[in-house]
Amino acid sequence: MLHLSGGDFHKMAEWAREHMPEEACGLLAGYRDEEGDAFVERVFICENADHTSEHFTISPKEQLRALKEARSSGMEILGNWHSHPETPARPSAEDLRLAQDPSALYCILSLEDPAWPALVAYRKDADGNVARVLVSHDA
Repeated sequence: MLHLSGGDFHKMAEWAREHMPEEACGLLAGYRDEEGDAFVERVFICENADHTSEHFTISPKEQLRALKEARSSGMEILGNWHSHPETPARPSAEDLRLAQDPSALYCILSLEDPAWPALVAYRKDADGNVARVLVSHDA
């Protein structure tokens, strides 16, 4: 399960709305418990270096900044998130192709209805199997 505060969810949604029609993106930092649940302590907002509505790239410089800040606070990078400005919160073929780290969480924030953003998380194992991860956040 992925645990995220309502404040962080709203931060992500607001950033995504501000950058429509482009995909918005960022990284999630926090920790995992013994059962493997992920607890987000910090959402990193990053620029989509591609500036497109069809895919995203987080620059290596921003990735390194987030990694250093997370580690200095005793956290790890749990995964990334990006928005789908006009489509549902399900992984596209490109999302699945780029999901290469079996330990990472991949989150999609759909703005198909901008007033009611929807967040979905998934993992892709080493064999290519995709599994949805439950997301818990307070409103």
